[in-house]
Amino acid sequence: MNTDVATALRDVQKLIEDFDNLVRAVFSGERRGMKPRYTRIDLRPVKVKNQILIQIVTSDGKQDTTTNVLLENLALAELLNSGYANFLVEHRSGSMNVRVTKKHGALVQIMEGEKEQILTHDRAKSRLLGPHDPFLIEVGISDASGQIKPTRRDKYRQVEEFLRLLAPAVKNAIEAGHLARPSEERPLSIIDLGCGSAYLTFAAHQYFRSIGISVEVVGIDIREDSRARNCAIAERLGIRSTIDFRAEEIANTSINSADVVLALHACDTATDDALAWAVSHDAKLIFVAPCCHHDLQRQIIDIPDPWQIVARHGLMKERLADLLTDSFRAQILKMVGYRAEVIEFVGGESTPRNLMIRAVKTRAVPSKSEVERYTEMAKLWNVKPALADRLGIKDK
Repeated sequence: MNTDVATALRDVQKLIEDFDNLVRAVFSGERRGMKPRYTRIDLRPVKVKNQILIQIVTSDGKQDTTTNVLLENLALAELLNSGYANFLVEHRSGSMNVRVTKKHGALVQIMEGEKEQILTHDRAKSRLLGPHDPFLIEVGISDASGQIKPTRRDKYRQVEEFLRLLAPAVKNAIEAGHLARPSEERPLSIIDLGCGSAYLTFAAHQYFRSIGISVEVVGIDIREDSRARNCAIAERLGIRSTIDFRAEEIANTSINSADVVLALHACDTATDDALAWAVSHDAKLIFVAPCCHHDLQRQIIDIPDPWQIVARHGLMKERLADLLTDSFRAQILKMVGYRAEVIEFVGGESTPRNLMIRAVKTRAVPSKSEVERYTEMAKLWNVKPALADRLGIKDK
């Protein structure tokens, strides 16, 4: 049903303050024209030393921080009005879902159904993809008994961290209306451009199937041996009807559309090819983890003031060019209707290539100042980013 935002948030507040029945509450998404401090807030009642407190888990896209407070110290009204667009409150007898629209109205969905209130403070860490999943056993991350092999723990951690970024982004995009709700007739379509060994391609497929979301996944890689290997694994797992692999160049793939585009550790301008494909084919969600960067490093010749003190050192010039490359990519995505952010993929102890660009298509028209920032930066360094070239963006 439709209502005004103030009324909807008052109802949300009443449900949260009903300690005896509250199961959990989640705030996520950005209200139009507002920027919350955190990307997501989770609330739930917990029992600590015979006292009921509210556990607050805040996420900034990189890490979660947990605190426990008394209800009177929660500043709930302030949190509710800090810019979030999506509110989910679950209680013992059902749930309420509120979405603030672009026109500053509120869409409210109420569902009935019993839910369990769990007050324990410490919970065993849940895994989005359990070690016993047949895919993990098949590719050798887990042993035959479903235990993670000691030598493959970093790979398993990478899979888990990737899913922890992908899963809420898909959920939030569906709740915000940026992504159609998947169904058997219209499954969630995912394409992995430059999939290689396809660990994360398979992981995305297995995870969404495990939670009951219909999905179709395609992995693209130029190497025929990768295609043959990955198809053979899918065949042994019995999932060939919903996952496929093709030996094609990213820029010339025969796939015509996808809801979610992945490009994880594609080398140099292959990342730009993937981003250009995603933009040109109206992808709703994009996840890229760039690998090596050479394009701008070759273009940067005359170092502008006062950056000589950084760029006179070869290693620092290389890292500066890396940062410039991904900054340009994120800015260009903003200019073509995406909300883009740069986040940490996995910790640097697992891989030095741990930066990820995450973008959701909002179709927002960029402000004049955003376009000017891009133009000024390109002129300052006298460069033409490969993504701008792929998308036909001209310097003004």
